[in-house]
Amino acid sequence: MLNLGIIGTNWITKQFIEASDETNSFKLTHIYSRTEEKAKDFAASVNTSDAKISTDLEEFFSSDDFDVVYIASPNSLHYSQSKLAMEHGKHVIVEKPSTANIREFTILEETAKSNNVYFLEAARHIHEPIFKSAEKYVNENRSELTGGTFSYMKYSSKYDDFLAKKIPNVFTTKFSGGALYDLGVYAVYDAVVLLGRPDKINYDAEILEGGIDGSGVLTLSYPDFDANLIVGKTKNSHIPSEVYFGKKTLLLMDNGGDITNVTLVNGNSEDLISNEKSSNPMDAEAVEFARIIEEKDQAAFEKLLGYARTVNKLLEQARITAGIIFESDKEY
Repeated sequence: MLNLGIIGTNWITKQFIEASDETNSFKLTHIYSRTEEKAKDFAASVNTSDAKISTDLEEFFSSDDFDVVYIASPNSLHYSQSKLAMEHGKHVIVEKPSTANIREFTILEETAKSNNVYFLEAARHIHEPIFKSAEKYVNENRSELTGGTFSYMKYSSKYDDFLAKKIPNVFTTKFSGGALYDLGVYAVYDAVVLLGRPDKINYDAEILEGGIDGSGVLTLSYPDFDANLIVGKTKNSHIPSEVYFGKKTLLLMDNGGDITNVTLVNGNSEDLISNEKSSNPMDAEAVEFARIIEEKDQAAFEKLLGYARTVNKLLEQARITAGIIFESDKEY
């Protein structure tokens, strides 16, 4: 079992720690938070009493009581924290998207290589058995592939705060937020893993006050077909994701980020492909990341790194087509 340090004391970190415990993948040994009180509250929430607490990043990364850091801070902090971690010899698991632009991603790739550590982007849904079943079907029937639609649009619990002028991090360009870089990244991963890398991407976005996107539609152009991605944080959608094979359609219920059912529809017939779903959607991810690091599985690492590189590149290209500029872009 690998010793784990964490940055980010929120619900997604709690879910990752629970997955780590359930699968015996990682042991939480060190918590970083800007305040000691938040760190202590988080430790209590995951029933951990012996984890060390740091409120200084340099002190945190200089510690030798963990080998891997899980980073779930605001998007705009992922790059600097990941870079500092790897410079201190720590393997990095960082929530998606790992960077605000491809320049940052390239630097992190180089930092990982020069420090002989792993840099893993936490796209948890592509590791789930149910997603793997959809991937298997697509790969076995790729010659019939004619396109896809991927949907992930959910009214954000933070949107009311935004409307009340409180401006939460997820709705600001300062923190590299917005619909595309929050829920949209799931849909982009779906398209890249299942359909491949497109030749062109365009994002028709609903731009909110402050220049951030609340929702939108991406068009991914491939040599023989297009794919549409519907993403948003200002409204709810109940449209399933779909992959097309002429008359046949592969339905991915309920949305592109949390698939609960994969069914093949052919005319009036419906065949269940899979409904295998863990109660914790991060279980498979925790197991795979621990395995890659412990077994030094370079081939698996390079495959995931390739997906992450493509997704981060497409995200940047898409938001540029929509005129969305992040604060971090001005540093280059």
